[in-house]
Amino acid sequence: MHRLKKPLMYVGIAFAVFYLFSRPAQAADAVNGLLNSIFTGADQLAVFATKVLK
Repeated sequence: MHRLKKPLMYVGIAFAVFYLFSRPAQAADAVNGLLNSIFTGADQLAVFATKVLK
């Protein structure tokens, strides 16, 4: 498994760079969607913690 970790990481990075240069608008949309999901999750976690601590 350890032998596959590094090559798979390089393939993932190469794919991300290729996607960024070949389809920049779609790549930006994907990043925005990911960030929105992270922020929504953080907001929901904050609501949960607020409700638990009351």
